[in-house]
Amino acid sequence: MAMRRLLIATTNLAKLAEYRLILRGVGIDLELVSLAELGISGRPEETGATFTENALIKARFYFQHARIATLADDGGLEIDALGGAPGVRSHRWLGSGGDDSDQALVNEVIRRMKGVEAARRTARIRATIALMHAEGGAIREKTAEGEIEGAIAERAYPAIRAGFPYRAVLVIPGRNCYLGELGDEEEAQISQRRIAVSKLRDELERIAAGCGAELL
Repeated sequence: MAMRRLLIATTNLAKLAEYRLILRGVGIDLELVSLAELGISGRPEETGATFTENALIKARFYFQHARIATLADDGGLEIDALGGAPGVRSHRWLGSGGDDSDQALVNEVIRRMKGVEAARRTARIRATIALMHAEGGAIREKTAEGEIEGAIAERAYPAIRAGFPYRAVLVIPGRNCYLGELGDEEEAQISQRRIAVSKLRDELERIAAGCGAELL
């Protein structure tokens, strides 16, 4: 039987590469395909008030277009001293008219946290994954969350990984290093997406085993 396909619904190539590492690491045997490979260029409006709502908006939109099992996620940085900001607006924090580059987002975190005492610098990177596929004439829809707890550094890590700006400001307790300092393999083992994927393992195994069907 041919390997089952799973659409990773993102335009972020670094995120796609991370999912390849994660699924390989947890032993899920699926052929991961990208939006570009399926010729899908549209995108939904992310109007949700939570990561879960936005992940579901994306999963439903791309599943309707791709007609194959689809995984989408939404997530970002939550800083306790800023009331949970940037939160669901992590990638649109500076507004439609502002500089939304990775460097600008990192600079804004450091600026807003200037002078905040160490005990109040707690933060986390959170993600919600939404998974959709067809099985037995019905559409199955599952979600799961994962997070990495840490603290906001006083200075940013100088090497900002494209597509993952907040890893340059989050320090991981017990490791005494920035999240962005970890190598790809090590980071994939502890990432918020790895945690969420692990919670969806049974559903992913159903897809890999061919329980579902690709819609024509």
